[in-house]
Amino acid sequence: MSSKRVFHLHLVSDATGETLNMVARAACAQYEDARPIEHVYALVRGPKQLERVLGEIENAPGLVMFTMVNEELRARLEKRCAELQTPCISVLDPAMKALGQYLGKESSHKPGLQHIMDAEYFDRIAALNYTMSHDDGQSAGDLNEADIVLLGVSRTSKTPTCIYLANRGIKAANIPIVPGAALPPDLETAEHPLIVGLTTSPDRLVQIRKNRLLSLHENTDTDYVAPDVVAEEITFARRLFAKNGWPVIDVTRRSIEETAAAVLNLYNERQRERMS
Repeated sequence: MSSKRVFHLHLVSDATGETLNMVARAACAQYEDARPIEHVYALVRGPKQLERVLGEIENAPGLVMFTMVNEELRARLEKRCAELQTPCISVLDPAMKALGQYLGKESSHKPGLQHIMDAEYFDRIAALNYTMSHDDGQSAGDLNEADIVLLGVSRTSKTPTCIYLANRGIKAANIPIVPGAALPPDLETAEHPLIVGLTTSPDRLVQIRKNRLLSLHENTDTDYVAPDVVAEEITFARRLFAKNGWPVIDVTRRSIEETAAAVLNLYNERQRERMS
C-alpha cells in the first residue's frame, strides 16, 4: 500500500478565509493519495501581517492559494512566491475577471464584503433560530412560516440538512415519521412551505442506527435496528409521501451537502413556478 503524499498548503486571505478554505478542500478532495498540511492565515490586510505569512511560507514551502484584493499586498505575495519557486494561485481571479468583463465594471477591491452584516446576514440568523426551535417535530403551530419542511424516519439526515439550509437563509423545520404517531396538525394546513420526504435503503439505515447506538453504548438488540421493523418504517413513510403528493429524496448515498442541494433544487423550481 502506497503512503499518501504529504504537502504544505498555505491559505492566505484578507477576510475570514471561509471561501478560500472551501475551495481548497474541494480541490484537495479530488486527490485521495495526497494529504495537505494546512496553514491558514485570515485577515491579512497589512504589510506586517503579510511579512509574517511570507516567513511561514519560506519555512515550510508548498502550494499557496489566496484571496486578496489589495494590489500591493498580492503583488508582494506573488513576487516572493516566485522567488521561492512556490506555486501561488488567486482562486477568485477567473470568476472576478469573467464577471467584470460581463458587467463591464471594475470590482470594488474591498475585502470581506460578503461578510458585512446586511439584511441577508440577519435573515440567516433568523433562519437558524427558526430551524433550531423546530427540530425533530418541535412546533408552536407556526409551520406555515417555514420555507421547507423535511419529513423522514429516524436517522435520515433531517436535522443536519435543515441546519445546512438554515445557513443559506432557509427556514427549515423537520418532523420525524413514526408509525402510529400523528403528524403536527398545522402541517396539514401549511401552504407556504415546500414539504419534502427523505428516505433511504433499509440496510443502510440499519447500519447507521447500529452505529448510533454503539456510539451511545446502548443495546443494539432492539426493534430500532431490526431489519424487518426498519423496512416497515420506510414503507410506511413512502406511502405517506405518496398519499400527500410530497416529493421524495433518497439520501442513501448522498452527503448532507448533496441532500441539501437536491432540496434547494426542488425549492427553487417551486419558487419559479409560483412567479410564472
